[in-house]
Amino acid sequence: MLSSVCVTLFGILGGKRYSNSSINHNKVNMNRMLFLLCVASVLLIPGHTQVTPISVCVEDDRDLRVDCRIEAMTNKFDSYEFSWSSGTRESLINTNVSGSSAESQFKDKSYVEPLQPHGYRLTLSSFTDTARNNTTYMCKINGKAARISVEADQLAPCSAVSLFLKTSCVWIVSLLFFFYHCQS
Repeated sequence: MLSSVCVTLFGILGGKRYSNSSINHNKVNMNRMLFLLCVASVLLIPGHTQVTPISVCVEDDRDLRVDCRIEAMTNKFDSYEFSWSSGTRESLINTNVSGSSAESQFKDKSYVEPLQPHGYRLTLSSFTDTARNNTTYMCKINGKAARISVEADQLAPCSAVSLFLKTSCVWIVSLLFFFYHCQS
């Protein structure tokens, strides 16, 4: 992708005729633009962005949503467990593991659905009645676990904008570089 952008830039700038002074000025601008594109491309490499396998947010109807994006094993039935803990007490919210069962207070208030391409989403209705101040949310898929600690008053709303801002700091920095270059 970076190479196609660079070829496009060179084609646009190379197709026009400039005087010697404007060519030198354009070369400086082109070098600056290529430098910023290289920095942005390095920042946008997926290996450099840290994706959290678990996220927690509050939906518009005040339901709690926990997304667990742990990759499942192929050709195997996925087992999952969702729980939370506050202090020393851990409460199982929902599971499909045989021999385990969710606590009775969560049985009719929670459901789990699969996420694409992998993972599961827990939705807990009326969670505000049972939420505690400092809570650790945990999920396990096929024995692989993820956890996140969240203050009850700092739960983010489940909107596209808030999730974009939470997970895409690199994109925002890249846009800032772009706007900086456009202004100079």
